[in-house]
Amino acid sequence: MNKQDFYYDLPKHLIAQTPAEQRDGSRLMRLNRTTGQVEHAMFKDIVDLLNPGDCIVINDSKVIPARLMGYSQEAQVEMLLHERQEDGRWSVLVKPGRKAREGDILVFAQGRLKAHVEELIEDGLRLVSLEHEGDFEPLLEEIGEMPLPHYIEEKGDDSRYQTVYATHAGSVAAPTAGLHFTEEVLQAIKDKGVGIARVTLHVGIGTFRPVKEDDISKHLMHSEYCRVEPETAKLINDTKASGGRVIAIGTTSCRTLESRVDDTGKVIAGAGKTDIFIFPGFQFKAIDGLLTNFHLPESTLIMLVSALAGREAVLSAYAEAVKEEYRFFSYGDAMLIV
Repeated sequence: MNKQDFYYDLPKHLIAQTPAEQRDGSRLMRLNRTTGQVEHAMFKDIVDLLNPGDCIVINDSKVIPARLMGYSQEAQVEMLLHERQEDGRWSVLVKPGRKAREGDILVFAQGRLKAHVEELIEDGLRLVSLEHEGDFEPLLEEIGEMPLPHYIEEKGDDSRYQTVYATHAGSVAAPTAGLHFTEEVLQAIKDKGVGIARVTLHVGIGTFRPVKEDDISKHLMHSEYCRVEPETAKLINDTKASGGRVIAIGTTSCRTLESRVDDTGKVIAGAGKTDIFIFPGFQFKAIDGLLTNFHLPESTLIMLVSALAGREAVLSAYAEAVKEEYRFFSYGDAMLIV
């Protein structure tokens, strides 16, 4: 399939610049993955669309304030933390790249943090060692900025670019499907007899990267760290064994589960890197449904959604969303595919 097969026209005014006033105040489109039928609701209605015995799977990764503004050789630079390596160094993205050559020192917060550029690695990333004043995490919270996507031009309340269940720090972008949940909605889901399982996938800069290959099968995903705990695997496997549906909350939860499933559909506990790329033709083994936002044209995310519900059905649903003026992308409305 070609990248152009996943294009659609989106008026700019439908790109959400701010979150809904209330987290659960977004709209919710229900797409029947069998018939392609579309229904309209509000997000808080998701409780009514789940059945006792189902299980939703949330990604509890926490976004770090990964964007840092500083200087290199008296020129201003922007550094985006990407991933902490096992030896304590970080892979980072620096703009402009010509100011971050091997041997250069990037200075932030009047020298309270310095990044020593040691290697140029793949896809324009740099490997740096950090020298900092005091403990790193509190310093980053103080001087770093939330790395909002490029299409969000208004800076708002950083806490709204974080799920209410965010626990394990490590993402540079939010698992945005989870932004709609409140503690009250989660409690109502529990009270209905729906299980809530947690996985962790730390979202990397690949979420910002476009598909460059016309033939999408040639696209390579950045690898990302993910983890499934034994209790999560047991809950999901028990749900499937008893006839319940497993519904991933967001493409990151979906990719985590489909990376940790065997040929029989059993989810296996464990941790590691995944670079799984899901596009039409993929055979899902772990999930039965997906809650997700409305994604960019020609992105890996709309390709994943199309793999689950069918490209034609998804593009038809997106056309309906445009017509009904749904709000798109990270701070936008949601779609439930079941």
